[in-house]
Amino acid sequence: MEAMNQSDTSKKREELFAIVRGLVQGVGFRYFVVQKATSLGLRGYTRNLDNGDVEVLAQGPRPALETLLSHLRRGPAASSVSEVQEAWREPTEHFSGFNIRW
Repeated sequence: MEAMNQSDTSKKREELFAIVRGLVQGVGFRYFVVQKATSLGLRGYTRNLDNGDVEVLAQGPRPALETLLSHLRRGPAASSVSEVQEAWREPTEHFSGFNIRW
């Protein structure tokens, strides 16, 4: 019975909202996020913010979201991530894929 509960937990859709700070614009960060999120089967978006940060909203199973969060903390080679603020919440929007918003 416990294995079933663990399986149910890994399939439950959750939402990760993150703000990534540092040298994260002009270095391919959003494309990196799209590639990682897509490979993990996540849905949502990423976009640049006017203050130089990058916003990420991703939905999917918690283990995949935690893997994405680990990628966000490292970023692509040309980036330098100084901070990632994260918030976990229940999904309220539906996304058909993972995209860059402008």
